[in-house]
Amino acid sequence: MAGTKRASPGDEDEKSYPISDVILTEEDAAKLTQVRKDLQRAEVILERNAQIMLTPVYQKRRPVVKAIPKFWPIALMNHAMFAIHVQHKADQLALSYLEDLWVERDSKEPRCFTLEFHFKENPHFTNTVLKKEYKYVPSKAVADEEPDAEGLTPSALEFSWEQDVKPSSIKIEWKDAANALTKLYPREKGEDDDDDPAESGSFFNYFEHEDDPFEIGLNITNEVFPEAVDYFLGEAGGDLDSDDEEDEEDEDAEEIDLEQPKSKKQKV
Repeated sequence: MAGTKRASPGDEDEKSYPISDVILTEEDAAKLTQVRKDLQRAEVILERNAQIMLTPVYQKRRPVVKAIPKFWPIALMNHAMFAIHVQHKADQLALSYLEDLWVERDSKEPRCFTLEFHFKENPHFTNTVLKKEYKYVPSKAVADEEPDAEGLTPSALEFSWEQDVKPSSIKIEWKDAANALTKLYPREKGEDDDDDPAESGSFFNYFEHEDDPFEIGLNITNEVFPEAVDYFLGEAGGDLDSDDEEDEEDEDAEEIDLEQPKSKKQKV
């Protein structure tokens, strides 16, 4: 039996799109808004609970990775976006003295945090710890808000990184002021002289400037820190090209040497 011929997508009578004329009622719009709020609320609760569960695991991991030479420098440099801002050899040399990295979450607003870089004795600066705090600075109205049964306030659900967070800066005590890396490699403004620098210069500008235009802190805290072992082993932070994937599929599983991990990106 002959079938009915269907119009092709290019036919004229198919140019009136049947799903383009949907009108959203005020009632449906209100329901969708509530759904979005419910989802946002659940995500905030999940994030808070996740941090409560993960913190003791990170604490257990801390001495293990600290005992591995250059664990944190390698893990950081295996993050593609971080490595872009640590291209100077002098920066990499200074970073090689990093022996511990820690993220301390704000107890009231866990989406805010303090990032701590712990350094061994080194020829560059006397600071043993370089910190950058992303401080929660809510509006005055927040003080009058009553948290609900889950400990959430309306402001917690309306949290804005741009409006509610203020990054800090720290003075690095350079042993030789003339050779301070932030002086040798300062941030450079673009031709339009806008707010964002065109070049980050030395990585250590990240500590001496309040602003974090390249979101270095967020990349470290949300990506490198939780997956530090995978970054150290070169198993996170980038897509392998097809040739590498095919090679890995053909190779037999091999034992990983923790002291000399294989990495597909730059190492310190």
